[in-house]
Amino acid sequence: MDKKELKVNAIKDGTAIDHIPASKLFRAITILGLDTIKNPITFGTNLESKMLGQKAIIKISDKFFKDDEINKIALVAPEAKLNIIKDYNVVEKKKVSIPDEITGIVKCVNPKCITNHEKITTKFTVVSKNEVALKCHYCEKITDQNNFDFI
Repeated sequence: MDKKELKVNAIKDGTAIDHIPASKLFRAITILGLDTIKNPITFGTNLESKMLGQKAIIKISDKFFKDDEINKIALVAPEAKLNIIKDYNVVEKKKVSIPDEITGIVKCVNPKCITNHEKITTKFTVVSKNEVALKCHYCEKITDQNNFDFI
């Protein structure tokens, strides 16, 4: 039986991020700052996934993230998994987790918040990780994941 498969080139050293919801791929790229780096990046979207229905994957050559950097994408891809690749082999697997604090990624929904009127970096405390909710450090307004407005 002839089985058709989609092949994505292997990377020698770098990071592969798997299990990103297909609709969140470009948001994840922006959150991680991948839209501004010079490293080779391969991504695929609308790929079949038993867990998500359709998923996306990103492979970044010669890029290794700190935990706090990668956990930012948990806001849009809570099921994402990282494969750390060295010399074409997966040497470590990590699952993202929502950090306790979020800085400079999401806008405050309160139109009167100082962060919406002055050049102040937004800062939130995560008050719920199941149904993600963030509390603004400045005005204490709580925003749920359905109302996130990413910077």
